[in-house]
Amino acid sequence: MEVRAPRNAPKADIDRFVSSNRDWIAKHLSAREQHVRNRAEFCLNYGDTVLMRGEEYPIAAIKSNRAGFDGECFYLPPDLPPEEIKRRVIKLYRRIAKQLLTDKVTDCAKLTGVTPSAVKINGAKTRWGSCSGKNSINFSWRLIMADDDVIDYVVAHELTHIKEHNHSDRFWASLADVMPDYRKRRLKLRAFQKRFVNEDWD
Repeated sequence: MEVRAPRNAPKADIDRFVSSNRDWIAKHLSAREQHVRNRAEFCLNYGDTVLMRGEEYPIAAIKSNRAGFDGECFYLPPDLPPEEIKRRVIKLYRRIAKQLLTDKVTDCAKLTGVTPSAVKINGAKTRWGSCSGKNSINFSWRLIMADDDVIDYVVAHELTHIKEHNHSDRFWASLADVMPDYRKRRLKLRAFQKRFVNEDWD
């Protein structure tokens, strides 16, 4: 364990702080170690379920060289190893994300009155969306695992950045105009994000 403190902090004060917070430190170290183990053990196999728009769908093997999502399952060719299953599922997620998120941007743009210069999909791990200075919007493909109301929140959030490239009071007021319950949706997004602490989608 590494303890960081101001350069001139007395060692006695540091020791006292560590000693008085020993239980808290041990609890969080244990949780962190468990997250690391969970990520190392994360893999996908036939029969496992994965999220799509807030719903769990199974991964199924079919006698074909094709891979896809039919609204009931993610179907893949049989006899693939776990790493290849994950790679193909991610590829499907990216393809679906491009179409779904582009459609949602088009719908939401009618409400916000702004249109992005482009809609792009990336592999960002913790940043669900972003808006460039040239008004190009980027989304992480992981976003389509979330519920639709959460996805819609991120879409509206990034479109609002075309009006306000900041998080000023005017930005939040503008977002509230098109999505009055954005605070509730933002909380759901934060709760959803915790799932990825234990899942390695790299």
